[in-house]
Amino acid sequence: MTKIDDGEAFETIVGEAGNPLVLLCDHAANHVPAEYGALGLPKEQFERHIGYDIGARDTVLGLAAKLGGRAVLSKFSRLLIDPNRGMDDPTLIMRISDGAVVPGNAGVDEAERQHRIDRFHRPYHQAVTATIEGVLAQSLTPLIISIHSFTPAWKGVPRPWHVGILWDQDEVMARAMISGFERQGDLVVGDNEPYSGALQGDTLYTHATLRQLPHALVEIRQDLIASKTGVDEWVDRLAQVIEPIMYGTARRENA
Repeated sequence: MTKIDDGEAFETIVGEAGNPLVLLCDHAANHVPAEYGALGLPKEQFERHIGYDIGARDTVLGLAAKLGGRAVLSKFSRLLIDPNRGMDDPTLIMRISDGAVVPGNAGVDEAERQHRIDRFHRPYHQAVTATIEGVLAQSLTPLIISIHSFTPAWKGVPRPWHVGILWDQDEVMARAMISGFERQGDLVVGDNEPYSGALQGDTLYTHATLRQLPHALVEIRQDLIASKTGVDEWVDRLAQVIEPIMYGTARRENA
């Protein structure tokens, strides 16, 4: 696995030649450049789910190493700008996130909004496009898997799922992934839970749905990947599900 540090917007993993897997991590980091002054928030807010997807980066890095896939990971906090939102989405730059008022976003005007798009959002998506094109250039069909994590409870209500598969139009891929996790025998698996995957303008819609490329979004409960032991376990669990799909067997079974 070769890791490339591509500056402040994204980092990439160069996969093995002939490997179709493209892993994405939209919310990998909780970093904000110093000139933004932590957006006026206490630093501990960036350790919460509002700052990034806890455990997702380490999971993607481990999975890329295990399966030899390519990966693109963000290097900025979703509180600065959310790369998993379309540029016309009102939640692209959040002024309030799960009860936390973000002072540094309160006065964002159109010029600053465009600056953040140009400096962070667009370069990340350009890297995703380039990575997908790199697979297509090898006459392979990219298999695009986006890794996220979700809180164990929301507004005081526990979430029973260990993992969820979010999807919109690629039901074949979703069913293959859901079945793969269910076969492990000890998981509660969400089907478009805890969120719906039908979000126009998000990363997978832009790079996979519109291009009719096989894809799925995996949401893992954060307490399960908050430690190295948990990450290692879930890298193995994910590999068991994804590896057969990489070689087409699971997609054929569920077609």
